[in-house]
Amino acid sequence: MRPPPSHPVPDEVGLLYDFANSLDQRRFVQRGVPHAQSDALATVPQLERWMKRHGLLDEGAPLDDDGHRKALALRDALRALLQLAPGARSGAGGAAARLNAAAADFPLIVQVSAGGEIRLAPRPGVPAGGLGGILAALQQAAATAMLDRLKTCASPECRWVFYDRSKPGSRRWCDSSLCGNREKTRAYRRRRHEREAGPEDAR
Repeated sequence: MRPPPSHPVPDEVGLLYDFANSLDQRRFVQRGVPHAQSDALATVPQLERWMKRHGLLDEGAPLDDDGHRKALALRDALRALLQLAPGARSGAGGAAARLNAAAADFPLIVQVSAGGEIRLAPRPGVPAGGLGGILAALQQAAATAMLDRLKTCASPECRWVFYDRSKPGSRRWCDSSLCGNREKTRAYRRRRHEREAGPEDAR
């Protein structure tokens, strides 16, 4: 699911955005209607369709239950990294180790195109190996600092991965008018309740 035109995602990180958000954990209620959570990679056939749609699965390439399990582990590891503030990712510890472990299942090789372009590409013959393209995109985004703009919404009811297009790169919510307002309203109500409760009730 791509964002509306008012919140575009650059092509350079589009694959990372789509992969991370193939798991939709949003659980807010908007205009009285609960948002339906979904997982676009819930089954092997769904993973196959998603990979084909994104040009990551060659005809006849192996895709089985083990590859499916590894694909979900890669997505979970990527989401865990993106939940951290950009400045904390270099020393991410557990999140970095988790991503490293998941990435080992999707090795990359160096390819030189007919035009002389050098790029990282998935190694053929690996189950769901086309998802190595996710890792190649991750490396490229990190090299250009665009990865710092890919963040997870701070609202616990959302957790949608978004691209921060603000000039200072300080956005916390995927949509300030929705998630931002919800969190600000919730914080205001907490503060008001604490004031009204007084010091005795607060204890």
